[in-house]
Amino acid sequence: MKQVNSYIDSVFHKQDVHLEEVISSIKENGMPSISVSPSSGKLLTMLVSISGAKNILEIGALGGYSGICLARGFGKEGKLTSLELEERYTKLAQSNLSKAGFSDQASYMTGAALQSLEKLIGDNKRFDFFFIDADKENYENYLKYCIKLAEPGALIVTDNVLAGGSVTDQDAKPKRYTEFMKKFNETVANHPQLESLLIPIGDGMTISKVKK
Repeated sequence: MKQVNSYIDSVFHKQDVHLEEVISSIKENGMPSISVSPSSGKLLTMLVSISGAKNILEIGALGGYSGICLARGFGKEGKLTSLELEERYTKLAQSNLSKAGFSDQASYMTGAALQSLEKLIGDNKRFDFFFIDADKENYENYLKYCIKLAEPGALIVTDNVLAGGSVTDQDAKPKRYTEFMKKFNETVANHPQLESLLIPIGDGMTISKVKK
Protein backbone atom coordinates (compact mmCIF):
# COMPACT_ATOMS: atom_id res chain seq x y z
CA MET A 1 0.00 0.00 0.00
CA LYS A 2 2.80 2.43 0.91
CA GLN A 3 4.63 1.60 -2.31
CA VAL A 4 1.51 2.21 -4.37
CA ASN A 5 0.86 5.55 -2.67
CA SER A 6 4.50 6.61 -3.05
CA TYR A 7 4.26 5.81 -6.75
CA ILE A 8 1.02 7.79 -7.15
CA ASP A 9 2.48 10.78 -5.28
CA SER A 10 5.69 10.71 -7.29
CA VAL A 11 3.89 10.63 -10.66
CA PHE A 12 0.82 12.80 -10.07
CA HIS A 13 1.90 15.35 -7.44
CA LYS A 14 3.89 18.38 -8.51
CA GLN A 15 5.90 20.68 -6.26
CA ASP A 16 3.54 23.05 -4.45
CA VAL A 17 4.96 25.98 -2.50
CA HIS A 18 1.82 26.76 -0.47
CA LEU A 19 1.29 23.17 0.64
CA GLU A 20 4.96 22.69 1.46
CA GLU A 21 4.81 25.81 3.63
CA VAL A 22 1.83 24.33 5.47
CA ILE A 23 3.76 21.12 6.20
CA SER A 24 6.72 23.17 7.45
CA SER A 25 4.52 25.37 9.64
CA ILE A 26 2.90 22.31 11.22
CA LYS A 27 6.31 20.90 12.16
CA GLU A 28 7.56 24.28 13.42
CA ASN A 29 4.55 24.56 15.72
CA GLY A 30 5.05 21.08 17.16
CA MET A 31 1.77 19.82 15.74
CA PRO A 32 1.26 16.23 14.58
CA SER A 33 2.20 15.54 10.94
CA ILE A 34 -1.14 14.01 10.02
CA SER A 35 -2.27 16.10 7.03
CA VAL A 36 -3.78 14.26 4.08
CA SER A 37 -1.33 12.80 1.57
CA PRO A 38 -0.49 14.91 -1.52
CA SER A 39 -2.61 12.70 -3.77
CA SER A 40 -5.49 12.69 -1.29
CA GLY A 41 -5.35 16.48 -1.30
CA LYS A 42 -5.41 16.56 -5.08
CA LEU A 43 -8.41 14.21 -5.04
CA LEU A 44 -10.25 16.62 -2.71
CA THR A 45 -9.61 19.51 -5.10
CA MET A 46 -10.85 17.46 -8.06
CA LEU A 47 -13.97 16.21 -6.23
CA VAL A 48 -14.98 19.75 -5.24
CA SER A 49 -14.36 20.97 -8.78
CA ILE A 50 -16.14 18.06 -10.49
CA SER A 51 -19.16 18.23 -8.17
CA GLY A 52 -19.45 22.02 -8.47
CA ALA A 53 -19.65 22.35 -4.68
CA LYS A 54 -19.67 25.93 -3.37
CA ASN A 55 -20.41 25.52 0.34
CA ILE A 56 -18.03 23.18 2.14
CA LEU A 57 -17.91 22.01 5.76
CA GLU A 58 -14.60 20.60 7.01
CA ILE A 59 -14.42 18.79 10.34
CA GLY A 60 -10.79 18.96 11.51
CA ALA A 61 -8.64 21.85 10.25
CA LEU A 62 -5.17 21.05 11.68
CA GLY A 63 -2.79 23.41 9.82
CA GLY A 64 -4.96 24.11 6.78
CA TYR A 65 -3.49 21.64 4.25
CA SER A 66 -6.80 19.99 3.40
CA GLY A 67 -8.55 23.36 3.67
CA ILE A 68 -6.39 24.77 0.88
CA CYS A 69 -6.99 21.67 -1.24
CA LEU A 70 -10.76 21.99 -0.76
CA ALA A 71 -10.80 25.73 -1.45
CA ARG A 72 -8.83 25.31 -4.65
CA GLY A 73 -11.73 23.34 -6.08
CA PHE A 74 -14.48 25.93 -5.69
CA GLY A 75 -13.19 29.09 -7.38
CA LYS A 76 -14.13 32.64 -6.36
CA GLU A 77 -17.71 31.91 -5.30
CA GLY A 78 -17.07 29.14 -2.79
CA LYS A 79 -17.08 29.22 1.02
CA LEU A 80 -15.28 26.92 3.46
CA THR A 81 -16.44 26.51 7.05
CA SER A 82 -13.93 24.61 9.14
CA LEU A 83 -14.39 23.15 12.62
CA GLU A 84 -11.34 22.74 14.86
CA LEU A 85 -11.00 21.85 18.54
CA GLU A 86 -7.66 23.57 19.21
CA GLU A 87 -7.47 27.37 19.01
CA ARG A 88 -3.79 27.38 18.03
CA TYR A 89 -4.55 24.99 15.17
CA THR A 90 -7.35 27.30 14.04
CA LYS A 91 -5.01 30.31 13.99
CA LEU A 92 -2.39 28.45 11.97
CA ALA A 93 -4.95 27.11 9.48
CA GLN A 94 -6.43 30.59 9.10
CA SER A 95 -2.98 32.06 8.47
CA ASN A 96 -2.11 29.40 5.90
CA LEU A 97 -5.43 29.79 4.06
CA SER A 98 -4.84 33.55 3.92
CA LYS A 99 -1.36 33.08 2.46
CA ALA A 100 -2.90 30.80 -0.18
CA GLY A 101 -5.38 33.53 -1.16
CA PHE A 102 -8.55 32.31 0.58
CA SER A 103 -8.80 34.69 3.56
CA ASP A 104 -12.25 35.96 2.51
CA GLN A 105 -13.60 32.51 1.73
CA ALA A 106 -12.69 30.53 4.86
CA SER A 107 -14.27 30.82 8.30
CA TYR A 108 -13.54 28.84 11.46
CA MET A 109 -15.48 27.59 14.46
CA THR A 110 -13.24 26.64 17.39
CA GLY A 111 -14.28 24.14 20.06
CA ALA A 112 -15.84 20.69 20.24
CA ALA A 113 -17.09 19.80 16.75
CA LEU A 114 -20.31 18.21 18.00
CA GLN A 115 -21.29 21.50 19.66
CA SER A 116 -20.42 23.46 16.51
CA LEU A 117 -22.48 21.03 14.44
CA GLU A 118 -25.45 21.54 16.78
CA LYS A 119 -25.13 25.29 16.23
CA LEU A 120 -25.02 24.86 12.45
CA ILE A 121 -28.18 22.73 12.63
CA GLY A 122 -29.86 25.40 14.79
CA ASP A 123 -28.87 28.08 12.29
CA ASN A 124 -30.39 26.04 9.43
CA LYS A 125 -27.11 25.91 7.54
CA ARG A 126 -26.75 23.65 4.51
CA PHE A 127 -23.65 22.37 2.72
CA ASP A 128 -23.00 20.57 -0.56
CA PHE A 129 -19.63 19.03 0.38
CA PHE A 130 -18.21 17.66 3.63
CA PHE A 131 -14.74 16.51 4.62
CA ILE A 132 -14.33 14.56 7.87
CA ASP A 133 -10.81 14.22 9.24
CA ALA A 134 -10.97 14.55 13.02
CA ASP A 135 -11.22 12.24 16.07
CA LYS A 136 -12.07 8.85 14.65
CA GLU A 137 -14.21 7.75 17.59
CA ASN A 138 -16.81 10.34 16.59
CA TYR A 139 -16.92 9.58 12.86
CA GLU A 140 -20.38 8.00 13.05
CA ASN A 141 -21.70 10.99 15.01
CA TYR A 142 -20.15 13.39 12.50
CA LEU A 143 -21.71 11.42 9.66
CA LYS A 144 -25.19 11.76 11.19
CA TYR A 145 -24.79 15.52 11.47
CA CYS A 146 -23.42 15.83 7.94
CA ILE A 147 -26.45 14.02 6.54
CA LYS A 148 -28.74 16.41 8.45
CA LEU A 149 -26.81 19.41 7.10
CA ALA A 150 -26.54 18.10 3.55
CA GLU A 151 -28.12 19.47 0.42
CA PRO A 152 -29.57 16.68 -1.77
CA GLY A 153 -26.73 15.12 -3.77
CA ALA A 154 -24.01 16.45 -1.44
CA LEU A 155 -20.72 14.58 -1.12
CA ILE A 156 -19.30 13.41 2.22
CA VAL A 157 -15.61 12.48 2.08
CA THR A 158 -13.95 10.79 5.06
CA ASP A 159 -10.22 10.24 5.62
CA ASN A 160 -8.16 7.50 7.35
CA VAL A 161 -10.76 4.80 6.81
CA LEU A 162 -8.10 2.12 6.19
CA ALA A 163 -6.43 2.87 9.55
CA GLY A 164 -2.93 2.28 8.23
CA GLY A 165 -4.11 -0.89 6.46
CA SER A 166 -5.17 -2.50 9.75
CA VAL A 167 -8.82 -2.83 8.71
CA THR A 168 -7.81 -5.55 6.23
CA ASP A 169 -4.28 -6.69 7.12
CA GLN A 170 -4.13 -8.81 10.25
CA ASP A 171 -0.34 -8.45 10.28
CA ALA A 172 -0.54 -4.65 10.33
CA LYS A 173 -0.25 -3.06 13.74
CA PRO A 174 -3.79 -2.17 14.81
CA LYS A 175 -4.49 1.47 15.64
CA ARG A 176 -6.63 2.52 18.58
CA TYR A 177 -9.39 3.38 16.10
CA THR A 178 -9.16 0.32 13.81
CA GLU A 179 -12.44 -1.17 15.06
CA PHE A 180 -14.17 2.23 14.78
CA MET A 181 -13.11 2.43 11.13
CA LYS A 182 -14.30 -1.08 10.36
CA LYS A 183 -17.70 -0.25 11.82
CA PHE A 184 -17.81 3.13 10.08
CA ASN A 185 -17.03 1.59 6.69
CA GLU A 186 -19.85 -0.91 7.16
CA THR A 187 -22.18 1.93 8.13
CA VAL A 188 -21.53 4.07 5.04
CA ALA A 189 -21.56 1.03 2.76
CA ASN A 190 -25.04 0.04 3.92
CA HIS A 191 -26.58 3.42 4.78
CA PRO A 192 -29.98 3.87 3.08
CA GLN A 193 -29.36 7.57 2.43
CA LEU A 194 -25.88 7.17 0.95
CA GLU A 195 -24.19 5.77 -2.12
CA SER A 196 -20.58 5.12 -1.09
CA LEU A 197 -17.24 3.74 -2.18
CA LEU A 198 -13.88 3.42 -0.44
CA ILE A 199 -10.94 4.77 -2.47
CA PRO A 200 -7.59 3.23 -1.37
CA ILE A 201 -5.54 6.41 -1.70
CA GLY A 202 -3.47 7.85 1.14
CA ASP A 203 -4.84 6.18 4.26
CA GLY A 204 -8.11 5.44 2.50
CA MET A 205 -11.04 7.76 1.78
CA THR A 206 -14.72 6.95 1.62
CA ILE A 207 -16.70 9.06 -0.83
CA SER A 208 -20.41 9.10 -0.10
CA LYS A 209 -23.14 10.81 -2.11
CA VAL A 210 -26.29 11.79 -0.24
CA LYS A 211 -29.23 10.44 -2.20
CA LYS A 212 -31.71 13.00 -3.54
